[in-house]
Amino acid sequence: MTEKTTAPLADFGSADIDAAGGKGAALGELIRQGFPVPPGFIITTRAYRSLLADTSLGAALGGLLRAGTAERDPDGAAIRVLFAGTDMPQDLRTEIGVAYARLGRGAVAVRSSATAEDLPGAAFAGQQDTFLNVVGEDAVVRAVADCWASLWTDRAIAYRRRQEIDPREVAIAVVVQKMVPADIAGVMFTANPVTGMRSEIVVEASPGLGEAVVSGRVTPEHYVLDLSGKCRSFAPGGREVVISAAVGGGTQEVPGTPGAGPGLGTEQLAELARLALRSQEHFGRPQDMEWAVAGGRLFVLQSRPMTALPPQPQRLNPFQRRVGPFFAEMFQERPYPLDVSGWMNHGILAMLHRMAGSVGVVFPTAEQVLPEEDGVVVQLVPPVPHPTLRSLAAPVSLARRARQYKTARWTQDPRFPAFLDRIERLTAKDPGALRWAGVVAMAEESFAAMGGITDLRISYLSGIFLPMLKMRAMLLLLGKMELGSALIAGAETRTSQANRALEQLAETAGADAELARALSEEDPVNVLDLVEKDPSHAAFREAFTAFLLEYGNRETVSVVLSSTPTWFDAPEVVLGLVKAMLGARPPRTDQTGTAMSELARHPALRFGPLRRRVFAAVAAAQAGMAFREDTHFYATKVIPPLRRAYRELGRRLTAAGVIDDAHDVYHLRFEELASITDTDDGVLPASVREHFRPLVLARAAKRRELEGIPLLDTALLFGHIRRVAGALVSGTPASRGRAEGPVRVIRGPAEFGRLRSGEILVCPYTNPSWTPLFQRAAAVVVDTGGLGSHAAIVAREYGIPAVMGTGTGTSILTDGQHVVVDGNTGVVMPSPSGAGA
Repeated sequence: MTEKTTAPLADFGSADIDAAGGKGAALGELIRQGFPVPPGFIITTRAYRSLLADTSLGAALGGLLRAGTAERDPDGAAIRVLFAGTDMPQDLRTEIGVAYARLGRGAVAVRSSATAEDLPGAAFAGQQDTFLNVVGEDAVVRAVADCWASLWTDRAIAYRRRQEIDPREVAIAVVVQKMVPADIAGVMFTANPVTGMRSEIVVEASPGLGEAVVSGRVTPEHYVLDLSGKCRSFAPGGREVVISAAVGGGTQEVPGTPGAGPGLGTEQLAELARLALRSQEHFGRPQDMEWAVAGGRLFVLQSRPMTALPPQPQRLNPFQRRVGPFFAEMFQERPYPLDVSGWMNHGILAMLHRMAGSVGVVFPTAEQVLPEEDGVVVQLVPPVPHPTLRSLAAPVSLARRARQYKTARWTQDPRFPAFLDRIERLTAKDPGALRWAGVVAMAEESFAAMGGITDLRISYLSGIFLPMLKMRAMLLLLGKMELGSALIAGAETRTSQANRALEQLAETAGADAELARALSEEDPVNVLDLVEKDPSHAAFREAFTAFLLEYGNRETVSVVLSSTPTWFDAPEVVLGLVKAMLGARPPRTDQTGTAMSELARHPALRFGPLRRRVFAAVAAAQAGMAFREDTHFYATKVIPPLRRAYRELGRRLTAAGVIDDAHDVYHLRFEELASITDTDDGVLPASVREHFRPLVLARAAKRRELEGIPLLDTALLFGHIRRVAGALVSGTPASRGRAEGPVRVIRGPAEFGRLRSGEILVCPYTNPSWTPLFQRAAAVVVDTGGLGSHAAIVAREYGIPAVMGTGTGTSILTDGQHVVVDGNTGVVMPSPSGAGA
């Protein structure tokens, strides 16, 4: 097909995008499948490429494209002037004339069909031009040339930049079809584009040509159909204008007639639904279609993949609603293919599968928890583990492990120093000195190292749960269940040690007047350069380096994502924490100490043996909590060497032209990376670029398409929360107390330095890297999370009120707004004084 300059639509199919463009290939495929598509022909991309090669236009266009930069688009107006000043070669004019004559020389629609449009993740809707009711050979030739020039409209250039499509690689075909003088026309979607419901077909229609609907000139009639075509709901249109074919060519507009009934009948809706489902089934994905009715006949004018379609809405069971906040907190960012296929499948999820399996429970797979479309995660489905018959033996197994493995002594287990030794060897490796297979093996060794932490967690699993159950049972008998959360918050952990070390860093920075001033006035990224290069800050630099060596493996966003940096990779995040911790520390309530004192005063604990048993249970529960927290910390030690291996693979793929930036390696799956082989001299063959670059570009486009669509609708998790009259937001009470102060919304690690002492920290999620902020915050309000989240535990440790799982805190509360946070009831109220309002 690619050798033809003009050919009938039916000669093309889905595989001919390079010759026919996205629109032309889809229309040809529809004709082949018997859809009612108006006949026509295609002027292929070969004609466009020949125009560039055989005239001075190609060289001039190349110069203008080279003049564009990463920050500035090429000059579209100048490019369009070039096209306007270039005559179409006579032999091509003749071919178009012959094809037009075979079509009957009547009115036609001339439509652009670029090679980068109507693809999954890149619809290019309206980015290139269409010309309707074109009459006469000369007019058709002019419309074809104008379609070519429309490849370089400012909107198309900007859209390609967003989609990261190289302008030098794009080409354009032109579709010429018999004009359909529509009585009524519009669009339809084979899934609901707003809700994501796959059981609904949405049709929009208006009298006249469909241009009125697709251009937004009218408020269309809106039909929601079930899959049989039965109308579930109807909203009348505005009929503000009717666009129709004008005599002699072009279009005309006349005022519409508002207030009329539905323009489509029952049989027409049913036929539209049948066509919609046929197209979706054939192309294998939901479709965005254009259609028209003329003289009682229905025509399909376009079918392309739906973009930005939300995932199918979920219905969560009670268990999923309970565990959902925990998983939503971990998946604040959409995982990349390499996140899921690498660190998650072989690290985090492998640990969960083995831990669950050790008590006879089957944990869902990554594909079930994180379903994908086109290789990109589209949704988070809170997992539901399934017990098996082996689960009946779990109590016996846990009791046996509890006798054999004492959680308070887990670091004395020989497997722990063996794990640290393995990490040390991994850290010492230089991936740049390895062949491709060696770098992949380094990543695999990182996964294997994670198995050491998994083994320890399985052995000491009972040390997490049984002591907690024992302590809570004792508190229940004593009537002091409300003290449980505060009692375990005082456990000594690597997180609390890191927070104290940050406090010391802040004190060191505060003693350096110039550095303290820079931290208070400048962005942490700028301060980093000062710290690294100015010899006058040697004391802080030495302490800062030591801190990163000790704690730099800590994640910034989530332990499940290898694609996001660690503290060591993003030291400016640590400086942001130091900045937030400068100055006076707000007064604190020692919640653990207060709870211990209250427990000690219980009359029943005057009996010495009972007192010892109760406090031993508390100590064991604290040790279990510390084990959970500390194994999390040590698990993150696997991430830095894994990220170094990935960076090296990304660097080599960038050098080979497979990807444009080393971080783009995360668009590939681990097994895809493992399948690549280099030559004896370490060079990647050209076939690697040919095979994997299109994959990367398609997945990147799909990821951009899903921007703004949450992995999990928080309304499903927190919609049931009791709303208190007068409250700004409500959530789960997670740490007791009340605090008043101005709000500070912090949306991610890059904003840590914005928090000031005494402010109310409002954030979308937390993990251990956020908890140092709690030493300066007056209270914390979080969109996600629950009682067992890091934020809740550390808030109780520091004695500040916390409200978790608000769902909407970051969208409702604003910087500077004065509020009262009640951690006892889980509500945030306006400040009674109205300060800051």
